[in-house]
Amino acid sequence: MDIKKHIPNIITLLNLFCGCIALVFAFQKQFELTFLFVSLGIFFDFFDGFFARMFKVQSELGLQLDSLADMVTSGVVPGFVMFQLMLNSFGADKVIDVNSWDNSVMIIPFLGFIITLGACFRLANFNIDTRQTDSFIGLPTPANALFILSLPLVIEYSGIDFVSESLQSIKVLLVITILSAYVMNAEIPLFSLKIKNFSFQKNALQIFFLAVSIVFLLVFKYLGVPLIILFYVLLSVINNVFVKKEK
Repeated sequence: MDIKKHIPNIITLLNLFCGCIALVFAFQKQFELTFLFVSLGIFFDFFDGFFARMFKVQSELGLQLDSLADMVTSGVVPGFVMFQLMLNSFGADKVIDVNSWDNSVMIIPFLGFIITLGACFRLANFNIDTRQTDSFIGLPTPANALFILSLPLVIEYSGIDFVSESLQSIKVLLVITILSAYVMNAEIPLFSLKIKNFSFQKNALQIFFLAVSIVFLLVFKYLGVPLIILFYVLLSVINNVFVKKEK
């Protein structure tokens, strides 16, 4: 039996395993551990493809398995975290006494799973879109997951509370949810973060982005995560404008 061809799939399954653990912690509202295990899952998600290319064992099975694992780690988990954030905005007592929920409480928090639906559509479309071999069209699900999962940590550690018990906080979360699902599937070309050679000129954009990202994390801590994702999208849009002008 050729063990090498199974290594990438095992790594992909480790991504799925981390997603399952993250889901348990999200249920317990331990959002820091949720973020940690999703980040670990995304780490495995990056290296399954790396080892598949290195061992030259890319397969259709690996492609489908990768999307299924991402569906949990970067689809179900952020959707459930958004559900929890919306539920918290109605007050902790609503979580305990289900019988006291009114119709709005019963319906609105479940809209957080729009993120999950958006991630599912993107992952399915990614598998059949031949344009996304060296770059992305729409925000990748792992980046979107990190953005959503960073929100409760920003609230806890940065003192920016936008999910207090108010109608306004619900509106903010709904807007974030809808934009999240939209940006994942929008026709917005985003540059790849993969560095394929050691040429500074050819990788100047990626190196600049990584340098700014490190600064954001050092200065803003958890708040730096959503800022990095927003910067990634903005930088891609600016880069697209310059590329079009050069053509």
